[in-house]
Amino acid sequence: MIDTSNRSEHPAASGHGTHGAIRSERTALSLPDTIIAPIAQALVAKGYDSLTPVQAAVIEEGADGRDLLVSAQTGSGKTVAFGMAIAPTLLGDDLILPAPGAPLALVIAPTRELAMQVRRELDWLYANMHAQTAAGVGGMDQRTERRALERGAHIVVGTPGRLRDHITRGVLDTSALRAVVLDEADEMLDLGFREDLEFILAAAPEDRRTLLFSATVPKPIAELAKTFQRNALRITAASSGSQHADIEYKLMSVPAAERENAVINTLLWYESTNTIVFASTREAVKHLSARLHNRGFDVVTLSGELSQAERTSALQSMRDGRARICVATDVAARGIDLPNLDLVIHADLPMNAETLLHRSGRTGRAGRKGTCVVIAPAHRKRVALSILRTAKIDAENIAPPSAADIDARYREHILSAETLSAPATEDEAPLVGQLLERHSPEAIAAAYVRLQLAARPVPEDVTATAPDDSGSREPRSREAFAGGSWFKVNLGRKQRAEPRWLLPMICKAGGVTKSAIGSIRIFDTESIFEIAADKVDSFLRNVGSNGTGEKGVHINAVDGPGERSERPQGKRRPPGPPEKYDPMKARPERADRKQRYGSSKLRADDFEQPAERPAARPATRPVEQPAEHVTIRPAKSAKPAPKDKGKPKWSKPAAEGEARPPKKKAAKAKDHKKNRSEI
Repeated sequence: MIDTSNRSEHPAASGHGTHGAIRSERTALSLPDTIIAPIAQALVAKGYDSLTPVQAAVIEEGADGRDLLVSAQTGSGKTVAFGMAIAPTLLGDDLILPAPGAPLALVIAPTRELAMQVRRELDWLYANMHAQTAAGVGGMDQRTERRALERGAHIVVGTPGRLRDHITRGVLDTSALRAVVLDEADEMLDLGFREDLEFILAAAPEDRRTLLFSATVPKPIAELAKTFQRNALRITAASSGSQHADIEYKLMSVPAAERENAVINTLLWYESTNTIVFASTREAVKHLSARLHNRGFDVVTLSGELSQAERTSALQSMRDGRARICVATDVAARGIDLPNLDLVIHADLPMNAETLLHRSGRTGRAGRKGTCVVIAPAHRKRVALSILRTAKIDAENIAPPSAADIDARYREHILSAETLSAPATEDEAPLVGQLLERHSPEAIAAAYVRLQLAARPVPEDVTATAPDDSGSREPRSREAFAGGSWFKVNLGRKQRAEPRWLLPMICKAGGVTKSAIGSIRIFDTESIFEIAADKVDSFLRNVGSNGTGEKGVHINAVDGPGERSERPQGKRRPPGPPEKYDPMKARPERADRKQRYGSSKLRADDFEQPAERPAARPATRPVEQPAEHVTIRPAKSAKPAPKDKGKPKWSKPAAEGEARPPKKKAAKAKDHKKNRSEI
């Protein structure tokens, strides 16, 4: 196993190279000599002067020609890393790839955007090797992909479902594969692509190289590596103690109803070149993007319901500057790399630490600095802290930018604008003179201020929550609810009321947190609960205006907590071993059965005697007659049935000279719809 967590940013050259060193072209650079010549030339042309830890680890001596299981954080240059790792395997002893035919390498990515991004990276990395790439991703025209595969390609990049479809149809020939790369393998398993991956890997030759790249290595990834890799080298390219060192994390706690206002003010405060805002669902993406668009922001969306053309157009808008903000879901934005992406906003809290790291990894890529703002509703701040703690991230607690702070920044930008210090050009001077002749300087300055403010979105009002010590939780006491009020809800044991679902309903109906609710007492048909004294007025106001939100459920104030009803005690078996049952034993508890059923005073003569039946006649046997008087009759012989029995007469053969009987014609059915005029 190789751990590159403490690797320097400029790794030392090891002196080993498959195709020799190209020191003359890298005298002023820090690229190691183990990189083959065509790849090194492409890196120099792209402006690389050093390698990231994961890129340096995959080209070491111990990694040459072996299967690799690499865990590296998002944005660490994994695409270039596996491109450098498989290049010697594809080239062999040559410096240029042979004519395109059956694919030599297969790269599998979880999403369409990531697959197309990987293909673009490999195009420039393998440009000097004359590599031909092809794509196989869902949402694209299969006929176009089929023609590209039939023409031949060295490297095929695609998503699991489409690649399996091409293999099943016989379009993608896997017999010549030398390397298979699984990029973002953990995400592909989370999306349910395990069966597709197993099918693709089983269809590839057994002597291939298999490289698994993943941000994390959970148990399913380890099992997949154990099944389809041979003596894999484990590479950890980042220390677990320093997650995303180039990203500055901020935790912003706001009231739940003002979450969108906090997003707007955060965008106005940081003024990033490009920003990505994460929401949890497609509907949340639609709602938030519509809100931002109405406020004057240039917004595009990225979610699973968009077609491939719409996705490509949205990403291109971010790249060429037509849009500055992208509102996306977790899966749709997985692995994408946008230029100058300096700010990531979590409008909805991520589900776990892994999702947080994958989201935040959109910024701070390849050595760039970035900012990540986690917006947490006040009642879920502890959840946000737990996620950050699990991810081993120390976030700074900040207050949401207020409208006054943003207005002050607006004024500073307007006063210090570079356009005010630039002198008027020869073409502008006549018009400037005319403006000064017709209007006063105050009027011109006022018009300038109006134009500047009109081009900037108006900030929102956000309430700053009181800071609290969220790390420790003090136990509640009865003194905290002194002077509180009691309420009742018409749900009890008969309705299977339980505190675990009564508490959220009460909090939602009254607009309070669970810390404002004291004792909950559940009776047969109703439940009584206590509200803290400082929350009673707001609780009554919210319940009176909004109700409980549940059909047939009502909350009313009561004078006191009431008395707790005792549960009926069930019959229990007496202690000790059970007594053996004896059916002949006298049972005193049943001695009064005659009294209970009214038969104790009856006498024998009270019962009626059944009437006597006449004696039955004895059965008499027939008198036997003498043998001489017995007449024995011969048995009748059975006549055979005629052959033509049951047949109509006209079907029987006629004798000579006799005419065959005529057939009976079927009676003609009456026409009940006959026209009256014909009758």
